[in-house]
Formats: sequence, structure tokens, C-alpha cells
Amino acid sequence: MESHGNRRLLVVDDDRKLAGLIRDYLSPLGYQVELRHNGPDGLAEALASPYEAVILDVMMPGMDGFAVLRELRKTSDVPVLMLTALGDEADRIVGLEIGADDYLPKTFSSRELLARLRAVTRRARSSVATAPPLRELGAGPLRVCVETHTASIGDQALDLTTLEFAILTSLLKAKGRVKTRERLIEEVSERRFDVFDRSIDVHVSSLRKKLGDDAKNPRFIHTIRGIGYSLHEPAPHQP
Repeated sequence: MESHGNRRLLVVDDDRKLAGLIRDYLSPLGYQVELRHNGPDGLAEALASPYEAVILDVMMPGMDGFAVLRELRKTSDVPVLMLTALGDEADRIVGLEIGADDYLPKTFSSRELLARLRAVTRRARSSVATAPPLRELGAGPLRVCVETHTASIGDQALDLTTLEFAILTSLLKAKGRVKTRERLIEEVSERRFDVFDRSIDVHVSSLRKKLGDDAKNPRFIHTIRGIGYSLHEPAPHQP
């Protein structure tokens, strides 16, 4: 069984009853749960104190979850699990594009909440803790240092989310070979593959933008239609 110890979580949701239920469920499992009920207070708290993860509601008056996440991602890579309305795919896609690590519909069960929470926090820890010492991966001007969790193109540092870094590292390790969508989802998010789950494509699209990659004429990440992705050394004429 996974040991949780006394881990700090922040729940930001204007639904006080739901936020309280989350705290009541997680506290006996060893989590120390703080609650904030609006965007500005949640953002201030997330930036002021170290948290293992933030559970963030999308729909809040004034400053919604998207605005909180955008500001948070300017300086923090804390894992963020977003709560979305049932079936609202648009909210999920927007959240993933701006740096959410995972999402959960508000009809979630307590077991699903715990499973998703464990997955995002475990992924964040393992991305650093299991890295080989000073290991560097690269393709042309693109460089990734697994130990320091940094990536760059030439002299330009890349600001990647935890999941984007995991995807890039996975593709670099398999450089020149095809990585299926199923394998990527299972490897970087520890979730079972669902043929209707397009979240990995959203993360790859965001990663491409940060790499300055054009999906139609890519330097690095190539789409293998109906299968997945592969990362290659850039062609000689490409910088």
C-alpha cells in the first residue's frame, strides 16, 4: 500500500460543501488539506506555501480556474488536478493546454479522486527521483537534462509542465521509433488507455508550440496517423 504521510493539498472550489467532503475523505488518509473558496485566495495560497498538489475547480465567480492556472504556471509546476462539469470536453482541453496535469468530472467517486491524485503526485516525484544522474537527452539543438528537469533549444530554456516534460523525455528515449498513443498515456500519466481520450494529443500539441514545431512540417515531433508519435533529429536544413 502506498504511504502518504502528512502531505499538503490545496483545494480551491467555491462549492464549500464539495470542498469539505474532499477534505473529510482525504484527511484520514494522511493528507493535510487546506481549503480556499475563490480564485484570488486560492492563487495566493498556492504561491505562498509548498503543496504536493492543487485540486482546482474550473467554474468560480470572478477569477475562474483557468485564470488561476495561467498565473500559477508562470512560476510553479505544482501538479494541478482540475474539476470540470460533467462531459464538458472544452473545459478539459483548455485546462490541459494551459498546464493542468489531469482533470476530473464533478461526478467523480472518492476512489477515482484518490487514484487520479496519486497518479499526478507520483508522476511529479518520479520525474525527478528516478532520473539517472546527469543524464542528458537530445536531438539537434534540443536538450533535456533528466536530473535537473530542464529542457532547452540552443540557449533558450523551455517552460514545460510536468506532463509535457514527461512526454518529451519519453519520445527522446525512443528517438527514431514510434511511440503509440496508448503507450504514451500509460507511461506518462499512469492511466489506462481509452480510445476516446484525446488528452495526450492536447499535451503533444502544447509541447509542439513550445518547441516551435509545425505539425504539418515538424522539426522534432512527427505524427504517425492512427498510431502515435515519433521524435527525430531535425533535418540538416532545419535549425
